[in-house]
Amino acid sequence: MVLQALLERTPHTVTHVYTRPDRPAGRGRRLQSGPVKTLAQQHGLPVHQPASARELENDTGLAAADALIVVAYGLLLTPAILERPRLGCINLHFSLLPRWRGAAPVQRAILAGDQETGISLMQMDTGLDTGPLLAQVPEAITETDTTASLQQRLAETGADALIELLPRLDATRATPQPEAGACYAPKIHKSESRLDWQQPAAELARAVRAFHPTPVARAELDGLDCRIWEATVVEVSTAAAPGTVVATGSQGIDIATGSGLLRIRRLQLPGGKPLSAAEFLNGRPGFGKAAG
Repeated sequence: MVLQALLERTPHTVTHVYTRPDRPAGRGRRLQSGPVKTLAQQHGLPVHQPASARELENDTGLAAADALIVVAYGLLLTPAILERPRLGCINLHFSLLPRWRGAAPVQRAILAGDQETGISLMQMDTGLDTGPLLAQVPEAITETDTTASLQQRLAETGADALIELLPRLDATRATPQPEAGACYAPKIHKSESRLDWQQPAAELARAVRAFHPTPVARAELDGLDCRIWEATVVEVSTAAAPGTVVATGSQGIDIATGSGLLRIRRLQLPGGKPLSAAEFLNGRPGFGKAAG
C-alpha cells in the first residue's frame, strides 16, 4: 500500500526497496515472496533482503538516499543506518504514539478495547518507536474491526499522510513524544490465541477480532478443537459453566463464558475450511444437543 503510493502518487524516485527474507509458507513450506518484493519487482526496482541490521549496514545504497521510509520492517536499525540518509529514517507506525510502541500495535489496541488508534510518522532514533513525531492522524476502531480491516485503513491513512509530508520534510520540525501514556505492544504469540472461557464474552470477542487473520483464535467446542473466525457478544446471563454450549442455531453457537455468552458465527475444524455456524451445524446434527 505505502510503496504503491510512493510509486504512483509522488514525484520522488524510489531507488531501492528493502524487505525481510522470503519465508516458508503453505503446506509445502516453500519460500514465498511478500507483497512488497513482488510489487518492487513488477516496477523493476532493486530488492534487498538483509537478514539482520548488521547486514543492512553494509548496503551502499543507503548512502545516496535522501530518506529511508520504514513500515513494519521488524528490525531495530542501528545508529550507522539511521545516520546514513540525508533526511534520516522516517517510520510509519500504526498507533498514536507513545501508546502501543512495538511489534503488534493494532492487535494490542483491539485486545485492550481501545476506541481509537491512528498512525504516527516519526523520525527514527535508536529506541523502540521512541523518536520525535512528524505527524499523527487518528482513526476510530469500530466494534466489528479485525486486525485485517483496521490495518487496511491505517495503511491507507498512513500512505496519505506520508505523501503529504514528503514535499515539506526538509522544513518540518519533529516534536518529542510525550512521556505520559507510553506503553508497549509486544509481539503476538500463538499461545495467546487459545480462548479462556473463564474470561468475559466481551474480552473473548475482542480476541477473536484481534487474532484475525493471524494467528486465529482457537477454542475447544463440544470436544472439538476449532479455529474461531467471527464471534459476537450476547448479553444474556446463564448458570452454565464457562465453555458449555448453551444454544445452537442458524445465527450461531452460544458459549457460556465468565460473563455473558459468546456467539460464534464462523469457525473452522483442523484441515477444513472456515464455515458459517449454520454450515458447520448442518454437517454435525448431534453437535451440542445436550445444550439447554
